[in-house]
Amino acid sequence: VMDDQEKLLTGNLDNSVPEKQSFKKRIMSVSLTNAAAREWFAKTRESVKPWQEFLNTKKFGLPKSLTPLPKRIVANIETFQSNYLFVFLGLVLFCILTSPLLLVAIAACLGACYIISIRNQDSKITIMGREISLAQQYASVGIMSFPLFWLAGAGSAVFWVIGASFFAIMLHATFYLTQPEQEGFDLELDDVQTV
Repeated sequence: VMDDQEKLLTGNLDNSVPEKQSFKKRIMSVSLTNAAAREWFAKTRESVKPWQEFLNTKKFGLPKSLTPLPKRIVANIETFQSNYLFVFLGLVLFCILTSPLLLVAIAACLGACYIISIRNQDSKITIMGREISLAQQYASVGIMSFPLFWLAGAGSAVFWVIGASFFAIMLHATFYLTQPEQEGFDLELDDVQTV
């Protein structure tokens, strides 16, 4: 038995000091527990186009006609999908930070969930002799926080974020020139005339 315990305790310790990372690297190195979520996050992170390219005003222009516009929008949404996700998340963050009551409501809800998770590590919560599961406790926090979110204007905030995101994304996707358009080719091949 002693040999087994000694084998379990052997190994090398890494005493190296971790290198100081920039804020961007720390945000981009988020570790997720779910494998599918980790894979999706890594794929999304890798497909983010450089922000200089995304915001390059020299690549914006009016379409020559309305015919190639749907193809331009679809091509830009496919190309900049990850950038648009960050635009959406930025608008969500802006909406939360500019609404103090909504910020308080979210903090109260998350605080209650944190307290529930800590209490369940020590012992299970029972009411009148019946054990309440963790999911039931989280559901009760959600139900009790609903009036607080309603008072904080969460519904209008959600619709504002959806509307503002749609407007900003469609504006960018409509006016940003696709790669073939930048090279001088039209997206609409049906209008080609031979002389």
